[in-house]
Amino acid sequence: MDKRVNPITAEQIKGIMPHATDENIRTYLPYLNETMERFDIDTSIRQCHFLAQLAVESGSLRYVRELASGEAYEGREDLGNVFPGDGVKFKGRGLIQLTGRENYQRFQDWLVLNYTEDIDIMTYPELLESPELAVMVAGWYWDVRNVNAMADRDDVVTVTRKVNGGRNGLAQRIDFLNRAKLILGWL
Repeated sequence: MDKRVNPITAEQIKGIMPHATDENIRTYLPYLNETMERFDIDTSIRQCHFLAQLAVESGSLRYVRELASGEAYEGREDLGNVFPGDGVKFKGRGLIQLTGRENYQRFQDWLVLNYTEDIDIMTYPELLESPELAVMVAGWYWDVRNVNAMADRDDVVTVTRKVNGGRNGLAQRIDFLNRAKLILGWL
């Protein structure tokens, strides 16, 4: 495997996500590198796929909260939204847009076991909008869904399904992926 020794740079992020602001790149870059190391997103192809997916999901690091109200998720038992207001409360957040009570609870459980700070995202879901947690939840979601395995096969369709649940924005994801491959020297 092609282990990446050097961290991703601001210039590389800007090349992959040209519409990302310099301020957002500076804000998220240290957390991106830390998260990629923590969750074994440690080869250039894994990083290419991860960054391409985040570029689409976050609008090039601009959005850490879903723009829609979340009402469309009300009563969605497949997301664990079983109480009134769950859809709005647990709408997409983080750079990967974690959605649903069940996913939030799973991440909360992971935080309790793996993080030293007392963070309660079930009571305060907006905490996932903080830069550190916005990136961390993306890495965690990537890890628990075993997306590295699909990235290793360079399977952008399956990676997209694992991240987004369908093929939403596939053409855009492919464009970001190809840009990432060029910038990170995978092509």
